[in-house]
Amino acid sequence: MATPEPEEEGGGGGLEVKSGARPPWVGLGAAVWVQMAAGSGYTFPLYSHSLKSVLGLTQQQLTILGVANDVGENVGVLPGVVCNRLPPWAILLVGAACSFLGFGVLWLAVSRTVTTIPYWLLWIALVVATNSSAWLGTGVVVTNMRNFPLSRGTVAGLLKGYAGLSAAVYTEIYAGVLRNSSTGLLLLLTLGIPAVSVLSMYFIRACAPVPGDAATDRGHFLFIQLASVLLGIYLLTTTLLDDVLTVGRAVSYAFVAGMVALLLSPLAIPLKMTIFPAIPSLPPPPEKEEESSPEEPLLRSVSSSSAKLQESGDEVSDVDILLAVGEGAVKKKRKPRRGEDFDFLEALVKADFWLLFLVYFLGVGSGVTVLNNLAQIGIASGVEDTTILLSLFSFCNFLGRLGGGVVSEHFLAMVLVFLLSASAPTATLYASVALLGVCYGVQICIMVPTASELFGLKDFGIIYNFLSLGNPIGAFLFSGLLAGYVYDREAERQRRGFHDAPPGSSCVGPGCFRLTFLFLAAVCGLGSLLSVILTVRIRPVYRMLYSGGSFQVRRSPKR
Repeated sequence: MATPEPEEEGGGGGLEVKSGARPPWVGLGAAVWVQMAAGSGYTFPLYSHSLKSVLGLTQQQLTILGVANDVGENVGVLPGVVCNRLPPWAILLVGAACSFLGFGVLWLAVSRTVTTIPYWLLWIALVVATNSSAWLGTGVVVTNMRNFPLSRGTVAGLLKGYAGLSAAVYTEIYAGVLRNSSTGLLLLLTLGIPAVSVLSMYFIRACAPVPGDAATDRGHFLFIQLASVLLGIYLLTTTLLDDVLTVGRAVSYAFVAGMVALLLSPLAIPLKMTIFPAIPSLPPPPEKEEESSPEEPLLRSVSSSSAKLQESGDEVSDVDILLAVGEGAVKKKRKPRRGEDFDFLEALVKADFWLLFLVYFLGVGSGVTVLNNLAQIGIASGVEDTTILLSLFSFCNFLGRLGGGVVSEHFLAMVLVFLLSASAPTATLYASVALLGVCYGVQICIMVPTASELFGLKDFGIIYNFLSLGNPIGAFLFSGLLAGYVYDREAERQRRGFHDAPPGSSCVGPGCFRLTFLFLAAVCGLGSLLSVILTVRIRPVYRMLYSGGSFQVRRSPKR
């Protein structure tokens, strides 16, 4: 007589998923909105000028607030630790609370509702506000990668790609609806992000992966990818039109309405699955029971004893222990191998972990240096309006996150970009920025599935957020210390050469960033070498996981 199949348990918070549960496409569609809301860290340039003017801050004080923005956005070790202990809705609730409290304090300051907020409290508030991005991003990325274990790389690329477009989404709302109001933007962040998070809690949850037609799933993912590319092109086009042309309020609202429609497009998949449900395949005919041998009752007793010993933490009789030992169920626990589930401390002592961290640190750290100094790079090259440069970098960053690729090849491309940028030719500036945006997006996108495929999904949240520390560390070292020092030194040299130049004038010419670009080219050369070493080391893991063109789940041997 066949025993009933046990219920499956979803990862993250022990949420049970019973058979017959809906497929996880609804949660993926809701995750798109949460990822857009989680891009609040990109909005700092939109309200930083109001912070400076209203509060009377110096440029140095404003720069330190910018550091708080980067720290809060990228330090997500705590949500990574608790994502295995709390259900997804609780992770989203914490992110909503951080956004409400942090941006609420900034809104009180900029709107002058409270005029006595100390500077240190503003710094902490900004850290808390942008730390909501870490909570929201961890909640949706980890949950959806667990819901789509056979397509974790595709899911990570989609969600990270949408996160790369969040800056353009906020800019569209800021310019079209809020009419460049920093107070209105901070109020939107204070109330809008919690609203999106609360409304998405029911849909973003652990689901049993539903086996289906691989071609159909590929078609669904391709539809979302095309929708995201169309959204990116739409945002880039409407932003340029809004900047070049003087459009009315009605046209701006129409632009935003079109953006909302494109953001809702991933929900067309579960709607289609509801209207046109797939016909379930017939179950195989029951097998004829074989005659039981005289030894079968004894074997069943041994298996029952082994199962009791492995699954129960309660008292076990001496007979059960002896039978389990005789079967071989009691063995010394072995350490996990690459491709299996690691604890964070087990992953921390692995060479592959630190190779992956260094590759990510060198690639993203050099890319964020250009991103943080993009306006000054454009001015030094003779480009006065850098809006198009920022839009171009954001769009290509999205394409890189969505497309992925081989890390070592993109490192070599970054080397060529930095060497070309060292001479600062204006004619190739836009092409260099576009290529660098793609490479930057690839570095961010590939790290996520690689970490999960090497070290599993058990402690993926904390592993992923620890690796993300490479972003703020790289920004501090390469941008804050190196690029800033080189720029200020060259600007001072130019001021000494022109006695009538006013203090604080901008640096102009290739010398402003030449040394920085040459150093970053060397950094990317080292990153390319390390990525090749990492690729050679982990190639057996991918042969094991994807042999035969399909994902093979590797299980620990039975004990």
